[in-house]
Amino acid sequence: MSDLLIRPATAADIAAITAIYDHAVRFGTATFEIDPPDGAEMTRRFGALTADGFPYLVAARNGAVIGYAYAGPYRARPAYRFTVENSIYLAPAAQRRGVGTRLLRELVDLSATRGFRQMIAVIGDSTNAASIGLHRRAGFEMTGTFTAVGFKFGRWLDAVLMQRALGDGDASVPPAS
Repeated sequence: MSDLLIRPATAADIAAITAIYDHAVRFGTATFEIDPPDGAEMTRRFGALTADGFPYLVAARNGAVIGYAYAGPYRARPAYRFTVENSIYLAPAAQRRGVGTRLLRELVDLSATRGFRQMIAVIGDSTNAASIGLHRRAGFEMTGTFTAVGFKFGRWLDAVLMQRALGDGDASVPPAS
């Protein structure tokens, strides 16, 4: 996997990111979006996250983006400001090849460095064993399942919640902000 490069995403990556997410929306249950957002919307989302200091990464092989991951706000209320939610999406050919592991490891490290204390994974579809396993291997613990909260592809889907501490977690009070 030495030819895999994990780096900060740039605006030049949005077309590839949009294509990866388009496939996930159209064919998968990891996201509960029904209609894939276009490049303009993905650009807006990327800009909002990076402007607020959240990490946004891509995995590239031979110059081609094959996956991406980012952390964003878990909830909007101020008391949640030290908690982030992660998202990871891979091109189909990149799945089950260690790309998600590398992206998540770097995302966890960057989030901790930026002062976040908890990371939440909201995994679409309780049968998504690959994502659940990826997060478990990265130190996330199962915290619960919301049963039948999404409806996609003619069936009800669960949302699995997993969580891991970042940095000091709740062992210390974060600096005043």
